[in-house]
Amino acid sequence: MVEEHLDVLTSSGQKTGISKPRGAVHRDGDYHRAVHVWIFAESSQQLLLQKRADSKDSWPGQWDISSAGHVSAGDSSLITARRELQEELGLTLPEDAFELLFVFLQQSVTNNGTFFNNEFDDVYLVTTVAPIPLEAFTLQESEVSAVKYISVEEYKQALTIKDPQYVPNSIDGQYGQLFDIIAKRYQSNVEARCLDIQKKINRYAHITLSAELTGLTEEDKEALVLVIHAARLMDNIFHQQVWCSNPSLRDWLKGRAQISEFDKLKWIYYSINKTPWSCLDENEAFLTTADSAIILVPEAAKPNVGWKGVEYKAAFPLWKPPGANFYPPDMDKMEFELWTKGDEKQDAAGFFSIIKRNTDSASDLYSVPYSQEYSSFLTRASELLHKAGDLTSSPSLKRLLHSKADAFLSNDYYDSDIAWMELDSKLDVTIGPYETYEDVLFGYKATFEAFIGVRDDKATAQVKLFGDHLQVLEQNLPMDSIYKSSEVISAPIRVVQLVYNSGDVKGPQTVAFNLPNDERIVKDRGTSMVMLKNVSEAKFKLILQPIVDVCIIKEQRELVDFDSFFTHTICHECCHGIGPHTITLPSGQKSTVRLELQELHSAMEEAKADIVGLWALKFLIDKGLLPKSLVKSMYVSFLAGCFRSVRFGLEEAHGKGQALQFNWLYEKGAFVLHPDETFSVDFDKIEDAVEGLSRVILTTQAKGDKDAAQQLLANYCVMTKPLKVALEKLEMVQVPVDIAPEFPVVDELFQEK
Repeated sequence: MVEEHLDVLTSSGQKTGISKPRGAVHRDGDYHRAVHVWIFAESSQQLLLQKRADSKDSWPGQWDISSAGHVSAGDSSLITARRELQEELGLTLPEDAFELLFVFLQQSVTNNGTFFNNEFDDVYLVTTVAPIPLEAFTLQESEVSAVKYISVEEYKQALTIKDPQYVPNSIDGQYGQLFDIIAKRYQSNVEARCLDIQKKINRYAHITLSAELTGLTEEDKEALVLVIHAARLMDNIFHQQVWCSNPSLRDWLKGRAQISEFDKLKWIYYSINKTPWSCLDENEAFLTTADSAIILVPEAAKPNVGWKGVEYKAAFPLWKPPGANFYPPDMDKMEFELWTKGDEKQDAAGFFSIIKRNTDSASDLYSVPYSQEYSSFLTRASELLHKAGDLTSSPSLKRLLHSKADAFLSNDYYDSDIAWMELDSKLDVTIGPYETYEDVLFGYKATFEAFIGVRDDKATAQVKLFGDHLQVLEQNLPMDSIYKSSEVISAPIRVVQLVYNSGDVKGPQTVAFNLPNDERIVKDRGTSMVMLKNVSEAKFKLILQPIVDVCIIKEQRELVDFDSFFTHTICHECCHGIGPHTITLPSGQKSTVRLELQELHSAMEEAKADIVGLWALKFLIDKGLLPKSLVKSMYVSFLAGCFRSVRFGLEEAHGKGQALQFNWLYEKGAFVLHPDETFSVDFDKIEDAVEGLSRVILTTQAKGDKDAAQQLLANYCVMTKPLKVALEKLEMVQVPVDIAPEFPVVDELFQEK
């Protein structure tokens, strides 16, 4: 027999691209990977154990993990877990039955110092509703002689006393998490969980957002109804993009929302986050797999009289997966980068495709365009947008709707994004795949979203100044001239009153956006901005003003007003359109900031837009284009805004970027903490501090220097004592962290139609 080969890993568990025979791996002490799969029956609180065959060279005839095995070279963890379960126990389950609990590094030396085991064990839990009948298993005789269920407590006791019938798995240290997780999951107090989720919900101010529709023609109102129907489909796609079992979890929670107060609260908070992970808690799960959907697989095991088949809980991990559902859940960065070296993998890093595995060959990654992966939703959305395009009398809106409808099916969004930039219509529509925040692994993949609004013509006319001066701002940016572009194009800015949003609008609500993110369009045509004025007004009134009252020194509170807050928001979005985008690396190779900074790009880009936006406002004031009275108010409003955004959490791009800026400015003495735990701006120091940070971020982006970006974020993206002081004060007086909007005008429209 050919000896099994294993992938050699780094000491941190990443693939090196090298594989060796299994014997050589253990001889040389190479790091490698294995899987442990535990089957847990919820109703009886029992674990399934297998009895190792008497012919096994280690632990023969002893009771052990439900299923386990090495990950062979070229294979993946999840595929191995599924295969081991099928081969050893005859149990065939889909991917969403497997919950990765943790990774355990097992290290030992045996056989008189000749056998070195440095093994990363991926520990999976499969949760079934009830025990699987033992007769339903098909045992691999060379590996397994029997199976049995045992209560968690009985098994734990057997391991504690080192019962010789059982393989001596550790119940202490890191591996003891298995028992701790199960105990915590099923011994939790419902009343306590209700209070906890209610407290989380209370961090959001529930508010009704309305917009005046009288300026729309009757045709546009009819088109609006169709567009909102299409926008609702973006929710379906986004739920799927986040995690494979997320749609089934959504349907399960919604269907049970009226059963109890606890179920109602779970559904409300899930609806805010659109996932089981809490945006404001560093994406920690507020639900567990025990709360998830029950899925029946009749053919998962041998038929058994009176038994309908395996019922399992659709699983999701305790912490949000960095690759969301854009990549195989067990794919690491090294594997992706090795694969993308091939000539035919050019679209792998593109915005509009997902990466999958060929189930027959774990090493065979391939990309699937969005138009194919989400075809059932996009086909319907395309039909709705074509119908809406036929109805509207606005030429630019007609062009946008038809081109976007075509893009949903062709997967080519270039023309539709140009049409979006040139939109000149009372009814303002943004719909499609745009932002890449969910892809924390690389920052490549775009999520679907929709923002439907009515243009505020007066406010739009007032902000034209900013878009018209982008080239002037670009040429005066605080970075070396070699990095500046001479081709920055004026950016159209539209101010709208939001009517409805959907898709990637979970958790903290956006007040503005600058699109598209496609570097080809940014280079050729620039960007366009949309400001959501009624969202900004709600956040200022319900969040920023209370923050000012609590955290800002009394003498500077009156400097904060809505105009300074909104003006900086405008400049923030404008500054997404200037600075480095397409860059030349030291090697002379052309690239983009997004591709070079990868998962760090979003946080760095948000920090850039914020701090350079502040620099740009001062520049425009000095040129006499904005009133000097804005100077102090914009700086103090920015300080208060730091506390608002950091409350989103340091796992979120805006929160990361804001922590970086606050800590830098505080270090430079531009922000001051007083004995009464209020803060102020030192107006003599802040201008230089803002320019200094702007220069560092812009230069890091221009060089595509990921190491420098990593170091900058590591140094400054931390929860420092001054930040903790502010956040604890806000928590004490229960200032909302963000808003949870409702859109009654949509219900009114649907009733009319």
